[in-house]
Amino acid sequence: MSIQTDEFEPARRVVSAAPASPNEEAIERALRPKGMAEYVGQAKAREQLEIFIGAAKMRGEAMDHVLLFGPPGLGKTTLSHIIANELGVNLRQTSGPVLEKPKDLAAILTNLER
Repeated sequence: MSIQTDEFEPARRVVSAAPASPNEEAIERALRPKGMAEYVGQAKAREQLEIFIGAAKMRGEAMDHVLLFGPPGLGKTTLSHIIANELGVNLRQTSGPVLEKPKDLAAILTNLER
């Protein structure tokens, strides 16, 4: 018995990266925690970040650099938004694959608002 691949239809994707509806992104944003008080999990990381954020506020200066890394879905974006909200600053977001050359990052950094 032999099975030919042309006998089967391609499977439909159950999960898609594209938003299912125009409101999906807004709903997702509304569900994410806005501040450290709402952030659940990673107690050690949270404690350290609260110290860093508090120190930056007391000094009236920018917080030292923070690098969040790891696979998708761990909350890096959510945490970066929380840090920005806690400090009352804007957030400029990008991802590694978008940055092909050093000048790509230089362009982003040059156009930041103070």
